[in-house]
Amino acid sequence: MKKTTALIFCLIGWFSLIGQYYLTIENRTTSILEANFRFFTYFTILTNIIVSVYLTILAFKNKSNEKSGILTAITVYITIVGFIYQIILRGTWNPTGFQRLIDEMLHSVMPVLTIIFWYLFENKADLKYSQILKWTIFPILYLIVILIRGSFSGFYPYPFVDVGSFGLMKVLINSLWITVFFIGLSLLYIKIGKLISKS
Repeated sequence: MKKTTALIFCLIGWFSLIGQYYLTIENRTTSILEANFRFFTYFTILTNIIVSVYLTILAFKNKSNEKSGILTAITVYITIVGFIYQIILRGTWNPTGFQRLIDEMLHSVMPVLTIIFWYLFENKADLKYSQILKWTIFPILYLIVILIRGSFSGFYPYPFVDVGSFGLMKVLINSLWITVFFIGLSLLYIKIGKLISKS
């Protein structure tokens, strides 16, 4: 069941990513090279790639045991994608047609599917609060990279990290609040996981 579920979910993930890549290239207002750079600077895209790669590996690997905590970290990342989109970004644009479908797949469907997969298959009993520190490495590195690149290109993938509009201090404060949310969400997943494992 695990491998079948992983296969179905990863196919949905890859369909969403390929669809968004097609739309990005088709509707670009910059060079193809710059469009590609921008595509891979979105946390949504990177996180959906991580989810899809992880599920693909599970779908085709022979051994089904994997280190506890990896799936939880990935689930935290994609949950943040869903939350930030629904709360902050949804009202900033109104996609239509195929773009709307892909938008919902990346920001709504994949987060829900990943949470379901986590609930069904994560080894929750072995989750440790000390793992959270390692989980923060990816989002912190991501923030550093987009801020450095934005200082040269002037492009920031999300309005709340736009140094040109808000200034560096405001962006760092925004990032701090997101980090606090990330840690809180990680704690919540571990707590829920431990409760489920004991039930």
